[in-house]
Amino acid sequence: MHDVSAFASSVHQALSSSPHFPGRNLKVEGTEGRVVLKGIVGSYFHKQMAQEAVLRVDGVHDVENQLEVDWR
Repeated sequence: MHDVSAFASSVHQALSSSPHFPGRNLKVEGTEGRVVLKGIVGSYFHKQMAQEAVLRVDGVHDVENQLEVDWR
């Protein structure tokens, strides 16, 4: 079992290293295995890419994607 802080760090690293989210303030909640994404992204593509990036983190098996899309 992973340390919860190490797990959260891995999830944040996956998002921050993605070229799709520069300057975006995405919030991540949850515990090992289940993650909730919150915040605003610029397109449905970015919403999906955030979810895919988090699903690639070891130990994540469920993502609740609550990201909102704002084209402005």
